[in-house]
Amino acid sequence: MSGEINEEFVAQAAEPEPAIAPAETYVVEAPRPMRFPNIADVGLLSILLVFAALIATIITAGSLQFHLLGVSTAKQAFADIRYALGWQLLWYLFTLMGCIALFPHLWHTPFFRGMEWRWSAAADARGRLMGTAFFCLVLAVVDGKLMPGPENAPIDEVFKMPGAPWFMFFFGTLLAPFFEEMLFRGFLLPAFCTAYDWSVERITKRPAPWPDEQGKTVWTLPAMAVGSVLVSIPFALMHGAQTGYSLGPFVLLFCVSLVLCWVRLRFRSLAASTLVHASYNLLLFAIMIAGTGGFKNLDRL
Repeated sequence: MSGEINEEFVAQAAEPEPAIAPAETYVVEAPRPMRFPNIADVGLLSILLVFAALIATIITAGSLQFHLLGVSTAKQAFADIRYALGWQLLWYLFTLMGCIALFPHLWHTPFFRGMEWRWSAAADARGRLMGTAFFCLVLAVVDGKLMPGPENAPIDEVFKMPGAPWFMFFFGTLLAPFFEEMLFRGFLLPAFCTAYDWSVERITKRPAPWPDEQGKTVWTLPAMAVGSVLVSIPFALMHGAQTGYSLGPFVLLFCVSLVLCWVRLRFRSLAASTLVHASYNLLLFAIMIAGTGGFKNLDRL
């Protein structure tokens, strides 16, 4: 009897104890960094643009009250290039000041770094960028031959204002390219690219990509293509008033905008697209200056 008990005890002791299942391990993925500029930033920029326009208008109205530059009525101001461009310059400057004051707090990075200004990248590629500007000039020449604009476009009337050509020259080569690139390729293009990828990620349940090794947002090729088209339409329409919304100039501006978007995305540098934009405008003005004898024969425009 005792032998049977000992054998049973030994058998039980020899049996391996049941394995205890290990506790499940849960990996909590870190949240992706915020992508900016985004659509919300574009909304804030729109508010800044409205307030800046209001301030510029108030200053302009005050200038009329003091008969600044010999102008005292709104009708005279509309016909004076100094007031027309002065108002636009104030609008740009107050918008830029608002951006520099607001967005670094939201992005937790300096404004121009958030815009991916990256002048060094533009300087390193300056040869290719100059070639790109010349390519845009070729597009303009071909477009002018195939789809010429109207004979008496609104912009031609602006050039006939006293002193307008040289004011337009300096404004169009130094100031306008920077502010237009900041608006369209600095804010709108990244926002549209991010919005496209964000929408696809929500539909496909795909996680957002991490920034690259330099901390820059990664966009898919379809997002960049769609974003470039969406940016180029309002860019061309914004300049449409100058050419009477004719088809030829609209197609040219749309194509030039696509090139500028490609430059911005290819070099990840807003300075690069700004340099191409300014150089393209400079080439156009150089042809105009040469063709009119230094803006002395505007009937040749």
